[in-house]
Amino acid sequence: MIAATAIAVSVFVAFQVASELLDGELQDTVEDQLRADSHVLATKAEPAGLAQVQLPPYPGSGPLVRVILPDGSTRTPAGQPTLPPVTEQAVRVAEGGSADLMESGDEEGYLIYTLRAGGGAIQAARVADDSPVNQFGFGMLLIGLLCVAGGALVGRAVARTGLAPIDRLAAAAVRVAHTRDLDSDIPDEGGGEIRRLIQSINDMLAALRDSRRAQRLLAEDAAHELKTPLTSLRLNVELLIRLDRRGTLDSALPAESRTRLLNDLGTQVAELSTLAAELTELARGDVSDESAELLDLADVVVAAATRARSRMPDIEIALDVTSVWVTGRPAALQRAVLNLIDNAGKWSPADQPVQVRLRAEDASAVLEVDDAGPGIDAADVPRVFDRFYRADSARALPGSGLGLSIVQRVVDVHGGRTTVARSARGGALLRISLPAAGS
Repeated sequence: MIAATAIAVSVFVAFQVASELLDGELQDTVEDQLRADSHVLATKAEPAGLAQVQLPPYPGSGPLVRVILPDGSTRTPAGQPTLPPVTEQAVRVAEGGSADLMESGDEEGYLIYTLRAGGGAIQAARVADDSPVNQFGFGMLLIGLLCVAGGALVGRAVARTGLAPIDRLAAAAVRVAHTRDLDSDIPDEGGGEIRRLIQSINDMLAALRDSRRAQRLLAEDAAHELKTPLTSLRLNVELLIRLDRRGTLDSALPAESRTRLLNDLGTQVAELSTLAAELTELARGDVSDESAELLDLADVVVAAATRARSRMPDIEIALDVTSVWVTGRPAALQRAVLNLIDNAGKWSPADQPVQVRLRAEDASAVLEVDDAGPGIDAADVPRVFDRFYRADSARALPGSGLGLSIVQRVVDVHGGRTTVARSARGGALLRISLPAAGS
């Protein structure tokens, strides 16, 4: 009986510690996700303002959003469940009293994050979900009962044998709770219910690691994708400010040049908004919410090459394209082609062009981009399209290894495939194949 009681106490301690860890980490994960959702919507609202920012219809699940306008009125997506009334604290955030606010504990169980933006505020909310903790607690309860019954039946010797793994499990759970280190799994030892318990906790730790990693990767995605348009935008704005301070704005920039520069600024701001939306879709697992349509892939390639030339004026881009019709998302495909050309431009010598070829081959549209750079090491080929993978030789170059992973995601969504080879010029040859229309 003493051994059975000891087992029961150990399981209870492990349950309490693990439950607190799970509850705390899930709460932190939800709060971090609400902050990320609010900042993404705030970024999208910067060009048009809170009153004009597009709020897609509520898809039936996921975070709830609400926009608080400067006049105190609110906007919500169509079909979205009604949120609790705006609190006085949230109103103070919208009025500039503070930058943000996290609220919880209302009667309906909502967790609401308010972010000051655009003269008003943006709110993202989720219903607090205790079911994972409850399910984990129920499972732990069953395991504890089984352990107590087994200890009472098999006696002191077996109880001591079964108690040692539980003690180590409790110690490991306490260590994770105190250090918040989710990178080390609990050693899989023991047998029966103890092993299943350890596996359950390791699964929980793995899920928390994935959530934390996803948040970090989203920030790296943004840094990679937004760097180029932000730099171009900053340079144009600095040029206007410098000329204005000197009083030479009118003389240095004729009306036609100013108009062209302002148009460029508008295009860059629109590109930033599009990139922010694409990164959000990438985090959700989708390439884009745009509809697929019948299009000539040659037009997409030419448009991507034009954008690449403006971003890499020192690199020659040689096109050899033929008309091939496919069914796809034009913006996503153009992003993929642009990433391929950008990647080739990083490695291609200044006196050697990046060659872009498009042709029809059997029932496929085949796009090839090759450069005259050093090529890709055989050891790196299997991971070229992995998200955030960068070869040792590429670590000194700008970027975070996201560009080619986006290419892979786009190609996968369109039912195509990617391959890597060595070009005739000794550099890298990246090839994508997409199903041709009607195939």
